[in-house]
Order: sequence, then structure tokens, then C-alpha cells
Amino acid sequence: MPIKIADNLPARQFLEDENIFVMTAERAVRQDIRPLKIMLLNLMPAKIVTETQILRLLGNTPLQVEAELLQTATHKPKNTDAEHLTKFYKVFDDIKDSRFDGLIVTGAPVEHLDFAEVDYWDELCEIFEWAKTHVYSTFNICWGAQANLFYHYGVPKYPLDEKMFGVFAHKVLDNLHPLLRGFDEEFYAPHSRHTEIRFDDIAKVKELQILAYSDIAGISLLSDMNCRNFYALGHFEYDADTLKKEYFRDKERGLPIHAPANYFPDDDDTKPPILKWRCAGSLIFANWLNYFVYQQTPYDLAELIHNS
Repeated sequence: MPIKIADNLPARQFLEDENIFVMTAERAVRQDIRPLKIMLLNLMPAKIVTETQILRLLGNTPLQVEAELLQTATHKPKNTDAEHLTKFYKVFDDIKDSRFDGLIVTGAPVEHLDFAEVDYWDELCEIFEWAKTHVYSTFNICWGAQANLFYHYGVPKYPLDEKMFGVFAHKVLDNLHPLLRGFDEEFYAPHSRHTEIRFDDIAKVKELQILAYSDIAGISLLSDMNCRNFYALGHFEYDADTLKKEYFRDKERGLPIHAPANYFPDDDDTKPPILKWRCAGSLIFANWLNYFVYQQTPYDLAELIHNS
């Protein structure tokens, strides 16, 4: 939350130079407050697990968030009870005339397909286009980030020789960027994907900035230059045992899978995994909500400026 201070306090300039958000007394008096409207487009098959992970992080701030759940109409998930979907989820036709402060797009287990081969690709593109005029800020995760980067900038994804699977150290490239406020210079985040995006392709897009990367996992975080759209290639939202469950699931299916890197103590999969990314996960969602949604979105969402 911002610090409310006197309008002419000398410390104000020092704090602002450090990207500490301060609110003058004059602005505080005039400030209107309402719940932030956040739409979660959940593309994962086990929707209850993913929605719980994301909502836990959205609820870990002092800000009041009004969350809604969105599914695609052109794909029917097999791993979530239909009653749950009917009761709690909307489809695009239900919300296309509404506006939102933020949109979160999850990952999806469709990396083996070209984007156009995904059965809900056309619908997803329609949502991406709609978001330009109906959403202030987007936060895109894993395949959702790859899909959004491809749709808006033509950034391709490439298959990996083996799954990027584990918990990896990442380096912060912009210490002053508000999305990374409070981060250490090195932080950990889980990855679980079969594809990657590459530096050479991002370097061709002047509208994008790389915020963090891993020597092993590659690009981790990106932002557009307007700080309206963010892309996370890892999974800050994962629970402590998410990679463990994925690992044993694939192992039981006889799929070629190695134990998640830097996850089990001594690489012994009989030992409980070590959670290294809780602080980073909480911080990144709190920073997104605070600096790029709460502080920026107009009080009247009808006044949204086009998000290109």
C-alpha cells in the first residue's frame, strides 16, 4: 500500500526516486476506493487446484479484490466437475460487455501443439483482442504468456530437447522496476514446460523488456514498455507439492521424466520437497496488483484507455 505523507515533506522526493509509492494528503482526500475487478482465465485442466493457487496470492494483500472465473466455451475440461464449472465459471459471451482492472491468463498443457492447432485458439485470440479495450493490465503465465506473446508480437515458441522441470535461480535485470520491488537480486521460481522463447526473438520487439532470466531456464519475466502487460514463463503460483505430483504422475505413466531440478533434498524423491519461491510468488502478485492495477486503473472502468 502507498505511504500517505504531507505534500511538501522533504522525504517525498527521496522515496519517489527509489520507486517507493507515496500518496500526498491532498490526493488521499480525493481518492475513491472500490474493489479491483480481476478476471482469471483458467486454461488448466484441474481448475480447482489452479484457481485456489491464484486466488491465494491475490488475497495476500490489503487490497480488496473481486475475482471472477472464466473458461473457454470451445473446450470442455475433463478433470473438473461440470457442476463446479456451471456454478462458478463464465464464458466469454457472459463477460464481453464488461470491463476489468486485471486479467490473469494461466498456462495450459497444450505445448506440443502449434498455437493454431489448439481447439480454443480462435476464442483465445478474441479474448486477447477484447482485453485491449476492456482490461487495464494482464498477467500471463507459462503457455498463456507464450500464447499472448505470439498473438501480439509474433514471438514463436520452440520445443526443448527435454522438459524444463524444476526450481531455478533467476537474476533480476531491472532492480528499480516496481514489479520486482522487494525482490532479492536472485530469486527462485518453478518451471514446468516443454517449450521456450528465445532472447533473439525478444530482442527484435522494441515494445518488450526482459525483467528477469535464469542461466538454465532462460527468460523468466517480461513486460511491455507501457507496463500494462506482463509475462511470466515460470509458475510463481505453484504449491510446494505441485512439481512432485507432476513428477510421480508422469513416472507412473511411464513417460520420460527426470526428477525436478533443485527441488527434492539431495535429489532424493522420497524426501519432502523444499519450497523456495513463496516470497517471490507473493511479492510479484502483490506488486502487480498494487503498482499496475490499483494505482493505475481509472475509478470508472468505462474510461479505460486502449491497451495496445
